[in-house]
Amino acid sequence: MAEPFDVSRLLAIPPFWWESLPSAALAPEALESFPRLRLDLATLRLLEAEAEGASPTLIVAPYAVHDAAIADFAPGHSLARVLLDGGAAPLALVSWKSASPQMRDFGVDACLSDLNVAIDDLGGRVALVGLCQGGWLAALYAARFPAKVARLALAGAPLDLKAGASDITRALALSPPALISAAVAMLGGRVFASSRLVGADTDYDAASALQGEPDAALREKFAQWRARTLTLPGRFFLETTEWLFRENRLAENRFPALGRLCGLRDVIAPARLLAAREDQVVALSQATALPQAQTQIVEGGHLSLFMGEATLREHWPAIARWLAEGAGRLASARAKR
Repeated sequence: MAEPFDVSRLLAIPPFWWESLPSAALAPEALESFPRLRLDLATLRLLEAEAEGASPTLIVAPYAVHDAAIADFAPGHSLARVLLDGGAAPLALVSWKSASPQMRDFGVDACLSDLNVAIDDLGGRVALVGLCQGGWLAALYAARFPAKVARLALAGAPLDLKAGASDITRALALSPPALISAAVAMLGGRVFASSRLVGADTDYDAASALQGEPDAALREKFAQWRARTLTLPGRFFLETTEWLFRENRLAENRFPALGRLCGLRDVIAPARLLAAREDQVVALSQATALPQAQTQIVEGGHLSLFMGEATLREHWPAIARWLAEGAGRLASARAKR
Protein backbone atom coordinates (compact mmCIF):
# COMPACT_ATOMS: atom_id res chain seq x y z
CA MET A 1 0.00 0.00 0.00
CA ALA A 2 1.29 3.45 -0.93
CA GLU A 3 2.25 5.71 1.96
CA PRO A 4 2.52 9.52 2.07
CA PHE A 5 5.98 10.99 2.25
CA ASP A 6 7.06 11.81 5.81
CA VAL A 7 8.57 15.27 5.39
CA SER A 8 9.53 15.50 9.06
CA ARG A 9 12.52 13.18 8.59
CA LEU A 10 14.20 15.76 6.37
CA LEU A 11 14.42 18.32 9.16
CA ALA A 12 17.54 16.75 10.65
CA ILE A 13 19.49 16.78 7.36
CA PRO A 14 22.16 19.53 7.41
CA PRO A 15 22.02 21.90 4.41
CA PHE A 16 25.63 21.24 3.41
CA TRP A 17 24.72 17.61 2.72
CA TRP A 18 22.48 18.68 -0.17
CA GLU A 19 25.40 20.34 -1.91
CA SER A 20 27.91 17.53 -1.31
CA LEU A 21 26.09 14.59 -2.88
CA PRO A 22 28.05 13.18 -5.84
CA SER A 23 26.69 13.40 -9.34
CA ALA A 24 25.35 10.17 -10.80
CA ALA A 25 25.78 11.19 -14.42
CA LEU A 26 26.40 8.31 -16.78
CA ALA A 27 29.65 8.45 -18.73
CA PRO A 28 29.06 8.14 -22.50
CA GLU A 29 31.52 5.28 -22.82
CA ALA A 30 29.43 3.20 -20.38
CA LEU A 31 26.98 2.24 -23.14
CA GLU A 32 28.36 -0.22 -25.65
CA SER A 33 25.91 0.60 -28.45
CA PHE A 34 26.50 4.37 -28.20
CA PRO A 35 30.24 5.03 -28.46
CA ARG A 36 29.93 8.62 -29.65
CA LEU A 37 28.94 11.71 -27.68
CA ARG A 38 27.27 13.95 -30.27
CA LEU A 39 26.05 16.82 -28.08
CA ASP A 40 26.50 17.89 -24.49
CA LEU A 41 23.64 20.19 -23.47
CA ALA A 42 22.46 21.63 -20.17
CA THR A 43 20.01 18.84 -19.34
CA LEU A 44 21.13 15.96 -21.54
CA ARG A 45 23.85 14.22 -23.46
CA LEU A 46 23.03 13.05 -26.97
CA LEU A 47 24.76 9.71 -27.55
CA GLU A 48 25.04 8.19 -30.99
CA ALA A 49 25.48 4.72 -32.39
CA GLU A 50 27.77 4.25 -35.35
CA ALA A 51 25.23 3.19 -37.93
CA GLU A 52 24.03 4.52 -41.26
CA GLY A 53 20.42 4.85 -42.34
CA ALA A 54 17.78 6.96 -44.00
CA SER A 55 16.33 8.86 -41.05
CA PRO A 56 17.27 8.93 -37.37
CA THR A 57 15.57 7.10 -34.54
CA LEU A 58 15.98 8.71 -31.13
CA ILE A 59 15.44 6.88 -27.83
CA VAL A 60 14.28 9.14 -25.00
CA ALA A 61 15.33 7.50 -21.75
CA PRO A 62 13.39 8.19 -18.54
CA TYR A 63 14.28 11.29 -16.56
CA ALA A 64 13.46 9.59 -13.29
CA VAL A 65 15.30 7.36 -10.83
CA HIS A 66 17.93 5.56 -12.93
CA ASP A 67 20.21 6.30 -15.85
CA ALA A 68 19.92 5.64 -19.57
CA ALA A 69 21.52 2.18 -19.42
CA ILE A 70 17.92 0.97 -19.25
CA ALA A 71 18.03 1.21 -23.07
CA ASP A 72 21.32 -0.63 -23.56
CA PHE A 73 21.81 -2.80 -20.52
CA ALA A 74 23.73 -5.87 -21.72
CA PRO A 75 23.94 -8.33 -24.64
CA GLY A 76 20.58 -10.04 -24.94
CA HIS A 77 19.01 -7.28 -22.86
CA SER A 78 19.63 -4.27 -25.06
CA LEU A 79 16.74 -2.45 -26.69
CA ALA A 80 19.23 -0.37 -28.64
CA ARG A 81 20.73 -3.48 -30.22
CA VAL A 82 17.29 -4.80 -31.19
CA LEU A 83 16.43 -1.50 -32.86
CA LEU A 84 19.73 -1.42 -34.74
CA ASP A 85 19.35 -5.02 -35.88
CA GLY A 86 15.81 -4.24 -37.03
CA GLY A 87 16.98 -1.39 -39.26
CA ALA A 88 15.99 1.57 -37.06
CA ALA A 89 19.18 3.45 -37.80
CA PRO A 90 20.95 5.77 -37.42
CA LEU A 91 20.16 5.51 -33.73
CA ALA A 92 20.73 8.03 -30.96
CA LEU A 93 19.93 8.18 -27.26
CA VAL A 94 18.95 10.97 -24.87
CA SER A 95 20.86 10.43 -21.63
CA TRP A 96 19.56 12.90 -19.04
CA LYS A 97 22.00 14.54 -16.67
CA SER A 98 21.90 14.31 -12.92
CA ALA A 99 20.99 17.75 -11.58
CA SER A 100 23.73 19.94 -10.19
CA PRO A 101 22.80 22.72 -7.74
CA GLN A 102 22.76 25.12 -10.70
CA MET A 103 20.06 23.00 -12.39
CA ARG A 104 17.56 23.20 -9.54
CA ASP A 105 15.28 25.63 -11.42
CA PHE A 106 15.24 23.67 -14.69
CA GLY A 107 11.69 22.65 -15.56
CA VAL A 108 9.94 20.68 -18.29
CA ASP A 109 10.54 23.50 -20.79
CA ALA A 110 14.31 23.24 -20.27
CA CYS A 111 14.15 19.54 -21.13
CA LEU A 112 11.91 20.11 -24.16
CA SER A 113 14.19 22.89 -25.39
CA ASP A 114 17.30 20.71 -25.23
CA LEU A 115 15.41 17.82 -26.79
CA ASN A 116 14.45 20.14 -29.64
CA VAL A 117 18.09 21.16 -30.13
CA ALA A 118 19.10 17.49 -30.21
CA ILE A 119 16.46 16.65 -32.82
CA ASP A 120 17.43 19.63 -34.97
CA ASP A 121 21.04 18.46 -34.79
CA LEU A 122 19.91 15.03 -36.03
CA GLY A 123 18.28 16.59 -39.08
CA GLY A 124 15.05 18.05 -37.74
CA ARG A 125 12.77 15.01 -38.03
CA VAL A 126 13.08 11.71 -36.18
CA ALA A 127 11.24 8.64 -35.04
CA LEU A 128 10.91 8.83 -31.26
CA VAL A 129 11.07 5.88 -28.89
CA GLY A 130 10.02 6.94 -25.40
CA LEU A 131 10.63 4.73 -22.37
CA CYS A 132 8.60 5.15 -19.18
CA GLN A 133 8.85 8.83 -18.17
CA GLY A 134 10.82 9.44 -21.34
CA GLY A 135 7.61 8.32 -23.04
CA TRP A 136 5.40 11.13 -21.79
CA LEU A 137 8.14 13.63 -22.64
CA ALA A 138 8.35 12.15 -26.15
CA ALA A 139 4.56 12.35 -26.49
CA LEU A 140 4.57 15.96 -25.28
CA TYR A 141 7.32 16.79 -27.78
CA ALA A 142 5.34 15.13 -30.58
CA ALA A 143 2.32 17.23 -29.58
CA ARG A 144 4.34 20.46 -29.47
CA PHE A 145 6.35 19.82 -32.67
CA PRO A 146 4.22 17.46 -34.80
CA ALA A 147 6.17 18.14 -38.00
CA LYS A 148 9.39 16.89 -36.38
CA VAL A 149 8.18 13.42 -35.38
CA ALA A 150 7.82 10.81 -38.11
CA ARG A 151 6.74 7.93 -35.85
CA LEU A 152 6.25 7.51 -32.14
CA ALA A 153 6.79 4.32 -30.10
CA LEU A 154 6.08 4.46 -26.37
CA ALA A 155 6.70 1.74 -23.79
CA GLY A 156 5.38 1.87 -20.23
CA ALA A 157 4.65 5.59 -20.59
CA PRO A 158 2.28 7.40 -18.19
CA LEU A 159 -0.16 9.10 -20.56
CA ASP A 160 -3.57 9.34 -18.89
CA LEU A 161 -3.11 9.22 -15.14
CA LYS A 162 -6.83 9.24 -14.39
CA ALA A 163 -7.40 6.13 -16.48
CA GLY A 164 -6.20 3.94 -13.62
CA ALA A 165 -4.20 3.87 -10.41
CA SER A 166 -0.53 3.02 -9.87
CA ASP A 167 1.83 3.09 -6.90
CA ILE A 168 2.81 6.65 -7.79
CA THR A 169 -0.71 8.06 -8.16
CA ARG A 170 -1.85 6.33 -4.97
CA ALA A 171 1.07 7.86 -3.05
CA LEU A 172 0.33 11.31 -4.48
CA ALA A 173 -3.29 11.05 -3.41
CA LEU A 174 -2.01 10.84 0.19
CA SER A 175 0.56 13.67 -0.17
CA PRO A 176 -0.71 17.28 -0.48
CA PRO A 177 1.12 19.48 -3.02
CA ALA A 178 2.25 21.89 -0.30
CA LEU A 179 3.92 19.05 1.57
CA ILE A 180 5.88 17.96 -1.50
CA SER A 181 6.88 21.54 -2.34
CA ALA A 182 8.13 22.03 1.21
CA ALA A 183 10.15 18.82 1.02
CA VAL A 184 11.79 19.90 -2.24
CA ALA A 185 12.63 23.28 -0.75
CA MET A 186 14.23 21.63 2.29
CA LEU A 187 16.28 19.47 -0.06
CA GLY A 188 17.79 22.60 -1.58
CA GLY A 189 15.71 22.54 -4.76
CA ARG A 190 16.84 19.12 -5.98
CA VAL A 191 15.31 15.68 -5.55
CA PHE A 192 17.58 12.79 -4.65
CA ALA A 193 16.54 9.17 -5.03
CA SER A 194 17.37 8.63 -1.36
CA SER A 195 14.74 11.19 -0.37
CA ARG A 196 11.98 8.81 -1.54
CA LEU A 197 10.26 11.74 -3.22
CA VAL A 198 10.94 10.41 -6.71
CA GLY A 199 8.06 7.97 -6.57
CA ALA A 200 7.99 4.23 -6.30
CA ASP A 201 11.18 2.59 -7.41
CA THR A 202 10.36 -0.93 -8.46
CA ASP A 203 11.16 -3.81 -6.18
CA TYR A 204 11.92 -6.08 -9.13
CA ASP A 205 14.95 -8.26 -8.83
CA ALA A 206 17.20 -9.09 -11.74
CA ALA A 207 15.27 -12.24 -12.64
CA SER A 208 11.93 -10.48 -13.13
CA ALA A 209 13.43 -7.46 -14.88
CA LEU A 210 15.64 -9.50 -17.22
CA GLN A 211 13.15 -12.38 -17.61
CA GLY A 212 15.06 -15.50 -16.80
CA GLU A 213 17.78 -16.74 -14.49
CA PRO A 214 20.66 -14.29 -14.99
CA ASP A 215 24.14 -15.39 -14.05
CA ALA A 216 26.14 -13.78 -11.27
CA ALA A 217 27.72 -11.22 -13.59
CA LEU A 218 24.35 -10.02 -14.88
CA ARG A 219 22.93 -9.86 -11.36
CA GLU A 220 25.85 -7.73 -10.26
CA LYS A 221 25.48 -5.46 -13.29
CA PHE A 222 21.78 -5.05 -12.50
CA ALA A 223 22.56 -4.24 -8.86
CA GLN A 224 25.08 -1.61 -9.96
CA TRP A 225 22.53 -0.07 -12.34
CA ARG A 226 19.93 0.16 -9.58
CA ALA A 227 22.52 1.73 -7.27
CA ARG A 228 23.26 4.49 -9.79
CA THR A 229 20.57 7.13 -9.37
CA LEU A 230 19.82 10.47 -10.95
CA THR A 231 19.22 13.64 -9.00
CA LEU A 232 16.31 15.60 -10.49
CA PRO A 233 15.88 19.37 -10.74
CA GLY A 234 13.30 20.38 -8.16
CA ARG A 235 11.27 22.43 -10.60
CA PHE A 236 11.09 19.59 -13.13
CA PHE A 237 10.04 17.19 -10.39
CA LEU A 238 7.30 19.50 -9.09
CA GLU A 239 5.95 20.26 -12.58
CA THR A 240 5.91 16.55 -13.44
CA THR A 241 4.30 15.60 -10.15
CA GLU A 242 1.56 18.22 -10.35
CA TRP A 243 0.93 18.76 -14.07
CA LEU A 244 1.27 15.15 -15.21
CA PHE A 245 0.53 12.82 -12.32
CA ARG A 246 -1.90 14.83 -10.25
CA GLU A 247 -3.63 17.22 -12.71
CA ASN A 248 -3.45 14.94 -15.78
CA ARG A 249 -2.77 17.85 -18.11
CA LEU A 250 -1.22 15.77 -20.90
CA ALA A 251 -4.38 13.71 -21.37
CA GLU A 252 -6.57 16.78 -20.96
CA ASN A 253 -4.64 18.77 -23.60
CA ARG A 254 -3.54 21.60 -21.30
CA PHE A 255 0.10 20.85 -20.60
CA PRO A 256 2.31 23.98 -20.90
CA ALA A 257 5.05 23.28 -23.45
CA LEU A 258 7.30 26.08 -24.66
CA GLY A 259 4.58 28.70 -24.82
CA ARG A 260 1.64 26.53 -25.86
CA LEU A 261 -0.86 24.25 -24.17
CA CYS A 262 -0.56 20.79 -25.71
CA GLY A 263 -1.83 17.29 -25.16
CA LEU A 264 -2.40 13.85 -26.57
CA ARG A 265 -4.95 15.03 -29.12
CA ASP A 266 -2.17 17.07 -30.79
CA VAL A 267 -0.11 13.94 -31.52
CA ILE A 268 -0.52 13.23 -35.23
CA ALA A 269 2.44 10.90 -35.82
CA PRO A 270 1.67 7.21 -36.37
CA ALA A 271 2.10 5.66 -32.93
CA ARG A 272 2.60 2.30 -31.26
CA LEU A 273 2.24 1.57 -27.56
CA LEU A 274 3.78 -1.28 -25.58
CA ALA A 275 2.47 -1.94 -22.07
CA ALA A 276 3.07 -4.62 -19.45
CA ARG A 277 0.15 -6.41 -17.87
CA GLU A 278 1.78 -6.61 -14.40
CA ASP A 279 3.24 -3.09 -14.40
CA GLN A 280 2.85 -1.47 -10.97
CA VAL A 281 4.78 1.69 -11.79
CA VAL A 282 2.57 2.71 -14.74
CA ALA A 283 -0.86 1.07 -14.73
CA LEU A 284 -1.90 -0.72 -17.90
CA SER A 285 -4.78 1.69 -18.51
CA GLN A 286 -2.48 4.69 -17.99
CA ALA A 287 -0.02 3.43 -20.61
CA THR A 288 -2.58 2.56 -23.30
CA ALA A 289 -4.43 5.88 -23.47
CA LEU A 290 -3.57 7.04 -26.98
CA PRO A 291 -6.64 6.02 -29.01
CA GLN A 292 -5.06 6.46 -32.43
CA ALA A 293 -2.11 4.18 -31.57
CA GLN A 294 -1.58 0.49 -32.22
CA THR A 295 -1.42 -1.06 -28.75
CA GLN A 296 0.30 -4.26 -27.67
CA ILE A 297 -0.01 -5.68 -24.16
CA VAL A 298 2.68 -8.09 -23.02
CA GLU A 299 3.26 -10.25 -19.97
CA GLY A 300 5.70 -9.01 -17.37
CA GLY A 301 6.44 -5.97 -15.26
CA HIS A 302 7.74 -2.47 -15.85
CA LEU A 303 11.46 -3.04 -16.27
CA SER A 304 10.97 -6.12 -18.43
CA LEU A 305 9.50 -3.83 -21.11
CA PHE A 306 12.99 -2.43 -21.72
CA MET A 307 15.37 -5.10 -20.41
CA GLY A 308 13.48 -8.38 -20.55
CA GLU A 309 15.01 -11.01 -22.82
CA ALA A 310 11.64 -12.40 -23.92
CA THR A 311 10.01 -9.01 -24.52
CA LEU A 312 12.99 -7.78 -26.51
CA ARG A 313 13.09 -10.95 -28.58
CA GLU A 314 9.36 -11.39 -29.21
CA HIS A 315 7.92 -7.89 -29.43
CA TRP A 316 10.48 -5.18 -30.12
CA PRO A 317 11.78 -6.46 -33.52
CA ALA A 318 8.38 -5.73 -35.10
CA ILE A 319 8.47 -2.22 -33.66
CA ALA A 320 12.00 -1.77 -35.00
CA ARG A 321 10.88 -2.80 -38.49
CA TRP A 322 7.90 -0.44 -38.25
CA LEU A 323 10.21 2.42 -37.31
CA ALA A 324 12.58 1.55 -40.14
CA GLU A 325 9.67 1.39 -42.59
CA GLY A 326 8.65 4.89 -41.61
CA ALA A 327 12.20 6.12 -42.09
CA GLY A 328 12.30 4.53 -45.52
CA ARG A 329 9.13 6.31 -46.57
CA LEU A 330 10.52 9.59 -45.30
CA ALA A 331 13.75 9.12 -47.26
CA SER A 332 11.77 8.28 -50.40
CA ALA A 333 9.66 11.41 -50.01
CA ARG A 334 12.79 13.54 -49.58
CA ALA A 335 14.39 12.01 -52.68
CA LYS A 336 11.38 12.96 -54.81
CA ARG A 337 11.57 16.63 -53.85
